[in-house]
Amino acid sequence: MWNRKEVKEKGKANFKKNYGRSVLVALIYSIFFISTSSISSKTSAEQLQNNLETNPDFVYIFMATMAVLSALICIMTILDIFLLNPLEVGCMRFFLKNQDVEGDFGELGFAYKNNYLNSVLALFLRSIIVSIFFFLLVIPGWILTYSYRMVPFILADDPNVSAIDALKRSRAMMKGHKWNAFVYDLSFIGWFFLSFITLGIVGIFYVNPYKHNADAALYQAIRG
Repeated sequence: MWNRKEVKEKGKANFKKNYGRSVLVALIYSIFFISTSSISSKTSAEQLQNNLETNPDFVYIFMATMAVLSALICIMTILDIFLLNPLEVGCMRFFLKNQDVEGDFGELGFAYKNNYLNSVLALFLRSIIVSIFFFLLVIPGWILTYSYRMVPFILADDPNVSAIDALKRSRAMMKGHKWNAFVYDLSFIGWFFLSFITLGIVGIFYVNPYKHNADAALYQAIRG
């Protein structure tokens, strides 16, 4: 069984040996995967009725706006599936390589050049499965999130693995490790709070790259 303290110490050491690149790659990851925006509508039926009564053209404006927003959502979904998912594998490839040698920025393009469609399909399936279970029941959704936690690292480690096998391997790897991985994540809560109160500055220059390197060390520890 892996030791949480040893995993974090290894991640910290490998982060510090390649500080600048680790910070930049973690920042790229944060920009595309952690900083999310949502579009919400708070317009009630009564408000819509009032707008229609005061402005007959409102319905056309509303329909046009919704059409544009729907198109943007479709475009962003396509970009997420075909562009950002392989980039996530590339980021994990960097942190994984950084455990043994100094990771290089070239690793970010790893999935685009190595079994690209497998990365696209595997992460798409992971998102669909986890989203369905979150929609049905929150707790099973969290459990599946940890079950498939290692999928990007598996794809980064073995570009020849199929999408289905990557999901199966992750579930097998995380069997008996999900709770310990959850406790491991909780051990960073103090750092995340410090990042929050410093408006993300500590997160950018220390916490995020440290956590990603530690996550790569965790993958290696579980993989054995």
